[in-house]
Amino acid sequence: MGKVIGLYVFAILFMGAGMSHFLLDHFFISAMPEWVPFRPAIVYLSGIIEIILAFCLLYSRTRRKAGIWVAIFLILVFPVNIYMALMPEAYHLPAIALWLRLPLQIVLIWWVLALTKKSS
Repeated sequence: MGKVIGLYVFAILFMGAGMSHFLLDHFFISAMPEWVPFRPAIVYLSGIIEIILAFCLLYSRTRRKAGIWVAIFLILVFPVNIYMALMPEAYHLPAIALWLRLPLQIVLIWWVLALTKKSS
């Protein structure tokens, strides 16, 4: 039962993160270095991907693969989190929050893989 609740909590949080790419797009666009091309498109596409993956986590047929893709996605966006931690003055957020976000990303990767691991 706890695993199911954890799965739904994770999916809701991930879906919320995806929706925030549309609601707070200016923040996500500014989170990427200026030299990155097509920043708005990347932000919207990553939001769509997060929403789709969140839904896929909820269905048993797609859950395991979705968990792996969520972990890959979180690894791929990790450089943006590092960039933000190195440039805290650009984000109106406490620097400590941006640095604490880095190990949190590792916890999220572990969490989604643990939740979607096949039972033996």
